[in-house]
Amino acid sequence: MSVATAAVEVRDTSKRYGSLRALDGVSLTVEQGEFFALLGPNGAGKTTLISALGGLVRPDSGRLRILGRDVATEYGEARRLLGIVPQEVVFDPFFSVRETLELQSGYFGLRGNRAWIDELLERLALGAKADANMRSLSGGMKRRVMVAQALVHRPPVIVLDEPTAGVDVELRQTLWHFVRELNAAGHTIVLTTHYLEEAQHLCSRIAMMKAGRIVALDSTRRLLAAFSERVLRVKLESGDLPETLSRGATLDTAGWHRIPVENASQVEQALARLRESGAEVSHLEVAEPELEEVFVKIMARTEAPSREAA
Repeated sequence: MSVATAAVEVRDTSKRYGSLRALDGVSLTVEQGEFFALLGPNGAGKTTLISALGGLVRPDSGRLRILGRDVATEYGEARRLLGIVPQEVVFDPFFSVRETLELQSGYFGLRGNRAWIDELLERLALGAKADANMRSLSGGMKRRVMVAQALVHRPPVIVLDEPTAGVDVELRQTLWHFVRELNAAGHTIVLTTHYLEEAQHLCSRIAMMKAGRIVALDSTRRLLAAFSERVLRVKLESGDLPETLSRGATLDTAGWHRIPVENASQVEQALARLRESGAEVSHLEVAEPELEEVFVKIMARTEAPSREAA
């Protein structure tokens, strides 16, 4: 039985800029059809890694492949398989939106691509701006064009580098609806974002980078289970937590008691104990595990081994 070729393969990749080690022996694999998140603080090395995948940065060591094509020795083939939406908005001020996409098609030697360009314009709500000059567009509209440019050659692997940074809610919803459909159709998506709730809801697997290294790599579900917890948050009008609850609880600066719970049954038990103790609850809520909590805990660790999930 043959093993499917990985969509993205990064092996022992390093890159220095003077004394700065931007990538420090990074290794990871993204399988075909995955919706994969690459997270980390500013300066962690995410954009350097994406630039290396696109052939814009040459690593000092290591190997990168897109669907089995080596980025260094098979650049043309690897680049045709990859679409990158960069973090920076870059555009040619002399062309309209449609002309920009037609020009991008030409870079990949595509003819008769008008139907797909029309679909991209419609799906990204750019139809009304198709003949407008790029200079006249708002920042959000320019970012939509950047997404369309990355998709114009129908790449099977799509990298989105902070695609929703500084854009409105409408664009986020439009973009994620379209990207989910692309992923459902078999496209591999690699996402970097500072909006951690997006990664939690969209991505099945997550890698976290810090100082050029992979410091966590696992499924979203296992990361949440290992580093986060479901809690019952209560604020008391009067009384105190009974001892059976206070042993595992914490109190935040806003006066909320955080009581760890695993399921609905434990929530009911905790509320029953509060009633029995005579404590009066003014506010309560059940908080589900959050990726932000996981991220903060992992980034706070001083040392963490690079590893890859089985």
